[in-house]
Amino acid sequence: MKKSARALAALLVAGLFLTACSSSGSGSGSGGSSDAAAPGAQALDQASGVTTVEFWHSMTGKNADVLNGLVSQFNAAHQGKIEVKAEFQGKYDELVAKYKASVQQKGTPALVQVYDIGTRFMIDSKQTVPAQAFVDKDGYSLADLDPNIRNYYSAGGKLVSMPFNSSMPLLYLNTDAFKEAGLDPAQPPKDLGELADMAKKLTKKDADGKTVRYGFGAAIYGWFVEELLAESGTMYCDHDNGRSDKAGKVVFDSAQGAQIVQWWADLVKGGYAANTGRVTDDAQAAFKAGTVAMHLESTGVLRGYTEAAKFGVGTAAFPKVTAADQGGPVIGGASLWISGPGHSDAEKRAAWEFEKFLTAPEQQAAWHTGTGYFPINTKSLDDPKDKEWVAKYPQFQTAVDQLKATKPTPATAGCLLGVMPQARKGVETAIEQTIAGGKTAQQALADAAKELQPAIESYNSSVG
Repeated sequence: MKKSARALAALLVAGLFLTACSSSGSGSGSGGSSDAAAPGAQALDQASGVTTVEFWHSMTGKNADVLNGLVSQFNAAHQGKIEVKAEFQGKYDELVAKYKASVQQKGTPALVQVYDIGTRFMIDSKQTVPAQAFVDKDGYSLADLDPNIRNYYSAGGKLVSMPFNSSMPLLYLNTDAFKEAGLDPAQPPKDLGELADMAKKLTKKDADGKTVRYGFGAAIYGWFVEELLAESGTMYCDHDNGRSDKAGKVVFDSAQGAQIVQWWADLVKGGYAANTGRVTDDAQAAFKAGTVAMHLESTGVLRGYTEAAKFGVGTAAFPKVTAADQGGPVIGGASLWISGPGHSDAEKRAAWEFEKFLTAPEQQAAWHTGTGYFPINTKSLDDPKDKEWVAKYPQFQTAVDQLKATKPTPATAGCLLGVMPQARKGVETAIEQTIAGGKTAQQALADAAKELQPAIESYNSSVG
């Protein structure tokens, strides 16, 4: 995290160059590989013995337990024909690094889970068979795939990967703290101004003047800035967030971006927001311990929070920047990519069969209720078990309502940028600099954008 964006970009571009060179063909601009043709069902019929699918993922804790259960269910149903071997490869960044190394070593997994901001890189790597190729081969309907989720994982109007663990950002509430402060958790803050006002009322000190509970706390995580920009209907990068053409620069140093970062820094400097740094686990621990009353996080932790917290856990829609904003959140999480070069038709087909299984209504309902991730299949919400769960834990309904209310636009689709991980870290540095008082939010973001520009240009030139 201490390396400059330029150094990080050099590493990424070098990895991408090796990735592209290992592919034996040009591939398509919408996420294809040299082996972009999707094999039909006969590929499995013609295979001898059991077809093994090596599946790399980044799920931990409760989420891993649910995923492993689904893998076991699939394997049992395809015994003697397909066996999926789920292998944890570390957090998202670590997995991508291992994937790049596996490309160079010509030993990629048949199926890999890659986080949302790795999408542009995976498209440009030309190592995968686009999900759309299998969709077209089978005449597989995408009608039940949530339109906002489909919007994110599409390029040139085609689905490049299969969404799986889609998350949405939520505002988490300690409802006990709200009641203690004389606030109604059923009336949560709707914008940043209201959130700041409530944070001041929720902050609590002991007899010695030591803060024992902050009104607000979240990890210094660039994703939250991306979400707030989308909520304001503002782009993160040019060319319609990289959707109408390849993004050539970031534009997060806008008036809205500066307003968001300055708001965050002012809360911390005023003593109303905890500063737990960039480590997500530390921010989550602070909320679960009750030392912060309001907290920004993904839906993916909802099940864990409801089980771990010793207080009432409430959820609210992610705040707008101002009450007049008409935007909405960008989905987070990850999607599944089927490898092309070096894999047999049977492996590719088996991976596709597993993807279809994971995204079917019943499995997505189990995933939703077991983890908190948003179901990508809209029919999952009609599953009796899902309905029963949401009725028992109404916190889950917040994300459903929030996504339904979001109109698919370039702003809510999120930015497709080859060096998006570096961009996110640049924003995090800007937040830290603003909190420390060394720069204004506007200057810190402008510097981050300027430092990132060579990385963007190097990346884009490397992929043509």
